[in-house]
Amino acid sequence: MNKQPIGIFDSGVGGTSIWKEINMLLPHEDTIYLADSANAPYGTKGKEAIINLSIKNTEYLINEGCKLIVVACNTATTNAISILREAYNIPFIGIEPAIKPAALNTQTKAVGILATQGTLSSELFHKTTDLFASNIKVIERIGEGMVELIESGQLYSEDMKALLKLYLQPMIDANIDYLVLGCTHYPYLIPLLVELLPKHVKIIDSGEAVARQTRSVLQLNGLLNPQKTTPKNEFFTNGNPEVMAALLENKFEVEYLDF
Repeated sequence: MNKQPIGIFDSGVGGTSIWKEINMLLPHEDTIYLADSANAPYGTKGKEAIINLSIKNTEYLINEGCKLIVVACNTATTNAISILREAYNIPFIGIEPAIKPAALNTQTKAVGILATQGTLSSELFHKTTDLFASNIKVIERIGEGMVELIESGQLYSEDMKALLKLYLQPMIDANIDYLVLGCTHYPYLIPLLVELLPKHVKIIDSGEAVARQTRSVLQLNGLLNPQKTTPKNEFFTNGNPEVMAALLENKFEVEYLDF
């Protein structure tokens, strides 16, 4: 099993930001990345639909022999990961907004979170927020339309800038000093966010923490690949392969898969 690939799925191309962190930390592990771009964004769908899509993605990756699955989607994690863990006998790594470090470190007692509706309305997000951020001001904004722009290759478009200005202004007005990115698509927007936010605002995403957790769980289960060979990294999407290839700096072939 330890020579089998790590499986990673997301509602689209955004989870490649997580894949990059995993690949950097675990450079000898084979990976299979599955982008369900045809159904992006998950954040606007109901809980049952999110669970069903997550099961579909999981079963594809299990059939491909994956030894561990990273749910590289905040919405899928917060709505479906407990069900996936009950149903399948392999380790799952989830991702949720890093509200804890922001809440513990804020000096202005105000933090912003930019996420999808599915994440912000989830029970898991509310539990985490209640636990760590009950004594600070949390300015939540649904990034409506942002995933669609990224999935269509309009990452740094004027439309994206306009949306970001709209969503960030209430946070700036509230004097936030941390912005938590609650969607794996959003780290690709960091250059724009830095441009639009005051200099003192720190941006937090979960990618590095997810990579460390993936390594820890592989070690714990004796699943680390002992070979130091060049890994095989496969990328599949039911959307436009060119969009994902561009985010991967055209270093990898992205295959269209009708699933």
